[in-house]
Amino acid sequence: MMHSISLIVATRDRPGDLRTLLESLRGQTIGPAEIIVVDASTRPVEAVLSEFADLPLRYLKHWPPSAAAQRNTGIQACMPSATLIGFADDDTTFEPEAFANMLSFWDSAAPEVLGAAFNIRNYPRRGNSFLKYSALARWIGLYSPRPGSVSLSGWQTVLGEIPETQFVEWLPTGAVIFRREVFNRNLFDDFFDSYSYLEDLDFSYTLNHLGRLAVVADAGFSHFPSPSGRVSAQQFGRYEVRNRLYFVRKHGLSVTRCYLGLFIRLAMSLGIGMTRLNKNLLSRSIGNIEEMARLRTPRIKKLPVASSE
Repeated sequence: MMHSISLIVATRDRPGDLRTLLESLRGQTIGPAEIIVVDASTRPVEAVLSEFADLPLRYLKHWPPSAAAQRNTGIQACMPSATLIGFADDDTTFEPEAFANMLSFWDSAAPEVLGAAFNIRNYPRRGNSFLKYSALARWIGLYSPRPGSVSLSGWQTVLGEIPETQFVEWLPTGAVIFRREVFNRNLFDDFFDSYSYLEDLDFSYTLNHLGRLAVVADAGFSHFPSPSGRVSAQQFGRYEVRNRLYFVRKHGLSVTRCYLGLFIRLAMSLGIGMTRLNKNLLSRSIGNIEEMARLRTPRIKKLPVASSE
């Protein structure tokens, strides 16, 4: 079967980053069949697209900003002939052979494979936390050392760059491709419309119970996190608690273990923030405390259902 990809790019106030992404897509040996840019910028970035007349671009406006909602809008607009639907963050770039190698993977993928992520080349090196990777953390279900897994606490393990293609339990949506048919009954949960933190974990972990998910080693990309278009550290601290608890409750994981993880995360942020006078970590801690103090249970919304017609 010959596959074709509709690629959706949700963007907000990042014209420079978007331009760099489109340059990398222009350089693909085999590129997406269409690229749908869903724009929630205060100043529309439509002019950037005019610089890439050689690319199969489509432009959609969306308001209010929400990566999850923008992606859902893009999904509904994909051309009928696309067999695969993918997502790319606006602050990513792809190696020239990335999409060719991804299509090669899909040409031989078994029917139960529902999603495949590109392989990040520049994942930042971070010191491993002794507690996070300890036998105690594994025993109580707080965190798993196995890459690409999800623990009972609701915490996911990142992959980083991998040497060979492997299967995982969740996929980030910064650079990823899914079979089109998964969207007949699954869209991004509109609970994450306000701030799309963990929306990729929620969406892909749902699919993990329906089929298999992979990361393709030779389909490389890089992520250059943009400082623009983000919430404040304090706001993030609130969403960090709110969204994690929602994910855990929705998927029937351990709320007790989740709270334990959140309190450990809070203690780490406070400790490092005070010893290093890091204002962002201190503000993040305040946001954590504010949201924990509310002690409310968010209402779980049903996943929106896309028409199969």
